[in-house]
Amino acid sequence: MKKHPLGQNPDFRKLFQQLNGQYSGKKPEDGQGEKDGTPEPERFDSNGNPVKKKKKRRRFARGGKVAAAAVILILLGTNSYYILDEENYAVVSTLGSAQAVSQAGLHFKIPFIQNVRRVSKGIKGMPIGYDPETGTSDESESIMITKDFNFVNTDFYLEYMVNDPVKYLYASSEPVATLKMLAQSYIRDTVGTHNVDDVITTGKSEIQSEIKEKLTNRMMEEDIGLAVVNITIQDAFPPTTEVLNAFKNVENAKQGKETAINNANKDRNEKIPQAEAQCDQIIKDAEAEREARINEAQGQVSRFEQMYAEYTKYPLITRQRMFYETMEEVLPHMKLYIVDESGTQKLLPLDRFAEAMEQQIASGQPSGEITIEEAQE
Repeated sequence: MKKHPLGQNPDFRKLFQQLNGQYSGKKPEDGQGEKDGTPEPERFDSNGNPVKKKKKRRRFARGGKVAAAAVILILLGTNSYYILDEENYAVVSTLGSAQAVSQAGLHFKIPFIQNVRRVSKGIKGMPIGYDPETGTSDESESIMITKDFNFVNTDFYLEYMVNDPVKYLYASSEPVATLKMLAQSYIRDTVGTHNVDDVITTGKSEIQSEIKEKLTNRMMEEDIGLAVVNITIQDAFPPTTEVLNAFKNVENAKQGKETAINNANKDRNEKIPQAEAQCDQIIKDAEAEREARINEAQGQVSRFEQMYAEYTKYPLITRQRMFYETMEEVLPHMKLYIVDESGTQKLLPLDRFAEAMEQQIASGQPSGEITIEEAQE
């Protein structure tokens, strides 16, 4: 009997079968051992060198590359443009160089190289001296001293806007805080130049104008991209109740004064036109009287000139006629007084003689002498 070259040792026979690929009567398939849970036997080539296993490629390798490329393209596409509305500025920075864009619409940029930051164009507000949410006063900001060394609690509201977005972002680290600090400084400086009565009552408009002018000029010097729109006094009142009541009384008195002045002006406006109308009427009447007297004087002058012309022709006759005419005008209005030797006085008005003669003529009696007794009767 022919002996096997490896002998009768079963381990050598098993190894030989593995070398020839005939273990268990069939060639093992790749991955079969892993599927069965048993380790896959090691394979050798014809020279006895172990054969390395080929790594199984995953079916989704190609799909992963496609997905990664798609993601990259999407990122590039979304970072290559931006949309700007009317209410914002866009500050585009390219490798440290910034540029402002204010035109609304679609704009393109270099992805991952150019960065865009939006800055609002709208007007913003800043309370000074109070908390807008709770309405409580912040005494560290609101308590101030006036020119006449009185304390006053004053609240302000500052309105501002961005006029240069590049300087707003890069010229100062805290532009809004800088604006508030400067506003508080000028507020205290201006309030300190006015009396407490002006701050609380009549001088608010002037104080607001002074603060706005000073703060605007200072912001132009600082050049941090902010501009002052307006500043207003929200409220101003004394720090104590007693002083507040006193100022209310003063304010009421001033209102009463204004009311009295308005009533006086109303009365004046009503009476002045009446007086002017009366004055015009008096002037017109005087002018009419003047014209009448002038015309009368001119008529008298004309009559005198005519009389004088007749007088120069017949002086004696003219004098007599003038004498008679004058007596006719004077004697009817005269009263005759006769005084006898005994000192008795009797009133003998001439109109009685005229009436007696008229009665005598009317009765048909012949005209004759009328005694004094008849005239007296």
